[in-house]
Amino acid sequence: MAADSLTTSGAPIPTAPASGSPADGGPDPKRWLALAVIAIAQLMVVLDASIVNIALPEAAIDLRISQANSQWVVTAYTLAFGGLLLLGGRIADFIGRKRAFLIGLAGFAFASALGGIAPNQELLFAARGLQGAFAALLAPAALSLLAVTFTDPKERARAFGVFGAISGGGAAIGLILGGILTEYASWRWTLGVNVPIAIATMIVAIPLVKESRATGDRRYDVPGVLLSALGLVSLVYGFSKAAEPGVGWTDPVTLTLLAAAVVLLVSFVLYERRASHPLLPLRVVLDRNRGGSYLVFLLVGAGIFAIFLFLTFYFQQTLGYSPLESGFAFLPFSGGIIVGAGVVSQLLPRIGPKPLMVVGLAMAVAGMLWLTRIGEQSSYVAEVLPALLAISLGLAAVFVPASSTALVGVTEHDAGIASAVLNTAQQVGGSLGLALLTTFYASAITDHLAENPGSSPNAAFVHGYHVAFIWGAVMLAVALVIALVAISAKKDDLPTEGALAV
Repeated sequence: MAADSLTTSGAPIPTAPASGSPADGGPDPKRWLALAVIAIAQLMVVLDASIVNIALPEAAIDLRISQANSQWVVTAYTLAFGGLLLLGGRIADFIGRKRAFLIGLAGFAFASALGGIAPNQELLFAARGLQGAFAALLAPAALSLLAVTFTDPKERARAFGVFGAISGGGAAIGLILGGILTEYASWRWTLGVNVPIAIATMIVAIPLVKESRATGDRRYDVPGVLLSALGLVSLVYGFSKAAEPGVGWTDPVTLTLLAAAVVLLVSFVLYERRASHPLLPLRVVLDRNRGGSYLVFLLVGAGIFAIFLFLTFYFQQTLGYSPLESGFAFLPFSGGIIVGAGVVSQLLPRIGPKPLMVVGLAMAVAGMLWLTRIGEQSSYVAEVLPALLAISLGLAAVFVPASSTALVGVTEHDAGIASAVLNTAQQVGGSLGLALLTTFYASAITDHLAENPGSSPNAAFVHGYHVAFIWGAVMLAVALVIALVAISAKKDDLPTEGALAV
């Protein structure tokens, strides 16, 4: 999965020893211990994208968070993470990757503690956003440190393999750990557990991890960061505002937020065309295969978030599952991704990316539509499990080839930013999709109760889930069309290794 020139920052990971690299005096004798430390930090970042999902129903009750606003517990994290990831990578390269790594750990611990003691929803949302911001500094620093610590190609491949396994399996661990902590301690510990882990990792990292930094120009694209971040926040907040009771899509506040988002994001694109040191060089995204891959990742990220949020509520509020039972109910999904990725990795060099992506997205669409069969007393084995397996195996057939087509034809100078944009697309897609699907979900519940005065709340919730899954399927179907039209790369065009998602 890894490549010598990959990073999640805006500049490629150096293939030659960087300033301060342990390779200056030969291989670092502590490099494998350093790998363990870096892997723990990466696991913490990946866990936080899923561990809180299981705790959401309990947190919503405790802090009186409405159905429409509950998505902000997830969205605040993913939006800050995705929106600041490119900047975080450049900061890590410039100030020093070890320094950025330690700052990221300290900030992540502080934000986690703040969220764990939050007395109201506003502070919880702010803490989650702060977590995402520090994760955007921590994740690319960790990935860059791996590349400068392991200079031997074979050792580097093994190190990146461990890193990739952590990234792939972390979500499953987060679901189980979130269930255990919520059920036997408190939902607050799904955040609080990060504090001792982050502090211990910092202490151990100081003597083990060596400093390195990029050389050359160190200017930041501050206007690009502000325009993109404010534009994305306005867009997500506009979607969320439309979901609030008595507001809707035609409310002046909603329209103002959406109009501001359009102006800011268009301004971002126009500015990046002229910027001397752009945050996002447009040449990277305008290529047919790379641009198609980013759009596919964005739409898939938007669609699959419907599964985790709405099925979590379905399991706990409708079927009466405990938090731990909910965590185990998601395990087949994680298992399907892991197993499917292994199979697809073997098939990719033989049949090329496009057939795999098309079949995978078709399976994911079918699985999402299958979920519209769930009812107030559905069987997990008959109604939910087949859908989860179809979606997970289908997405495995998308993630692996799209990670390779995202780097087709890219120069070594742009390899880092190309990989970073892929991660950014997935995180931002998740944020936008979750906000939009939550809006459709809340509106469907309101309409159902208005049209069926005698209907039970559970029936209205199930109707809302159906609507969310249908729109999730639509997003995946659009990704399918894009894959059919935009992806033209053949098996011989693919780089030897693909981008590495965080």
